[in-house]
Amino acid sequence: MDNYIITIARSFGSGGKEIAALLSEKLGIPWYERQILTMASQASGIDESEFVEVDERIHGSYLIKSLTKLPTANVLRPESRAFVSDLNLYNIQAEIIKELSHTQSCIIVGKCADNILRDRPNVLSVFVNAYYDDCIAKIRSRIYVSEERARDMKKRTDKYRTAYYKYYTRGENWKEPLNYDMFLNTSRNSIQNCADIIERAVQLKFGK
Repeated sequence: MDNYIITIARSFGSGGKEIAALLSEKLGIPWYERQILTMASQASGIDESEFVEVDERIHGSYLIKSLTKLPTANVLRPESRAFVSDLNLYNIQAEIIKELSHTQSCIIVGKCADNILRDRPNVLSVFVNAYYDDCIAKIRSRIYVSEERARDMKKRTDKYRTAYYKYYTRGENWKEPLNYDMFLNTSRNSIQNCADIIERAVQLKFGK
């Protein structure tokens, strides 16, 4: 298999992004989260603020150039009045993710990537979770907020991620185990151990 994709869905505060960053170093492949929104903006010509404000911009990518020529059946044309609708913006991001799955090995965090790529044989999908109190502690240590604020942030963020996944996957449950190859609990396994487990799974599934 020429390339492979690791998708990581995660509850807020569980350490999914830390695992992605560590895996990126271990495997020598890039990881994407908000960068996909930048790619979608550049590929579509829609102002980036319509997707989300991002800090890191990606310029001059061969991927962006190829995406502007893709025959995307689910993406509306610029002349359409609904071109910047929520659904169309999502579909543009989905096309980015699909193109990534064809062109390079990488890690994709969030964005319903496991569902978008569910029929691809070169995908390993992972869900990362942790005990509630451990998530709260990690949130507080990372952004220095009160316990009350951390609890509110977790509640709102997980509720949003659940609704986002359900809406764009037409009713799928974000935490359904059968949607993924594996579930990992960072309360029982360290971030390092979780990265090692995924690395081993990549070797077993793809022979890498």
